[in-house]
Amino acid sequence: MSASLPGNRDLPASQYDLNTYWGRVKQSVEIADPRTLLVSASGLENAKKLISSYKQGQVQSMTPELWQAKKVVDSTLHPDTGEPVFIPFRMSCFVISNLVVTAGMLTPGLQTTGTLLWQITNQSLNVAINSANANKSTPLSTSTMVKSYFLAVSASCSVALGLNALVPRLKRISPGAKTILTRLVPFAAVASAGALNVFLMRGEEIRQGIDVYPVLSDEEKVQKEKDGIEVQSLGKSKKAATLAVGETALSRVLNSTPIMVLPPLILVRLQQMDWLKRRPRLTLPVNLGLILTTSIFALPLALAAFPQRQAVQAQTLEKEFWARGGKDGKVEFNRGI
Repeated sequence: MSASLPGNRDLPASQYDLNTYWGRVKQSVEIADPRTLLVSASGLENAKKLISSYKQGQVQSMTPELWQAKKVVDSTLHPDTGEPVFIPFRMSCFVISNLVVTAGMLTPGLQTTGTLLWQITNQSLNVAINSANANKSTPLSTSTMVKSYFLAVSASCSVALGLNALVPRLKRISPGAKTILTRLVPFAAVASAGALNVFLMRGEEIRQGIDVYPVLSDEEKVQKEKDGIEVQSLGKSKKAATLAVGETALSRVLNSTPIMVLPPLILVRLQQMDWLKRRPRLTLPVNLGLILTTSIFALPLALAAFPQRQAVQAQTLEKEFWARGGKDGKVEFNRGI
């Protein structure tokens, strides 16, 4: 993100009010805009140079070109490392990367082998996205990552296979209700394993803590720009890490809920209509269209549930931070996506 580029002058966090949910939704729409995937390496470098020129005081005010450059940088670079996130794992590619996997999991009539393969594929993608977008102030070891991956895969496959075996045995519900419950099994597996996946992949952050920084007042920001001093971390907080990881896990559940619930329920209703019965080959493209449409709207709404740059009262963290808060006694940290 732009915070990782050289210069002591901070860019405005957004064109929108990030203290409000709808302001964060608008900001999330920009981060998740797939058009930023088409920006070339030279285009990214030009955007970085434009951002750096502002941060170094060579450009005095934000312009439409600067806002576009910030959009490109924020959707491409990791905020902690300043390095580009691998394209399939960026939030701007999230809808595209998940489309085929989600369609596979929601395919009606999947047998055991298909269920296992699609759940493994989904959790593999989740691990990659969680790792690529995690807070990098506390790196995750390869052994921990592998262990977390297998635990998440085991959880998702166990839930999916367990519920697939349980639903047909339910005796007090109608066949129509059984059909709906069967279509919702992937949601239960994805939601539970997805949240677990976040905690497992980012468990090292909870065990070691993540960097927290004082929230600067406007005067302190001006002084920082004059002195050319970077804001130093106050230390690592386990409580901040727990909050960051918990909010990220919840946002993943919020994102998967409409995507994994609405398309299968709508498809069940559509499959009862004559026009789709006469054209069964249209089931797959209709399913893909439903998933794509839902994903496009659901992702920004879920990402906006919590601010990415989270500010909290210092007294809600460990005692060592109580007297070290900045403006209004607050500290901030990168939540991750």
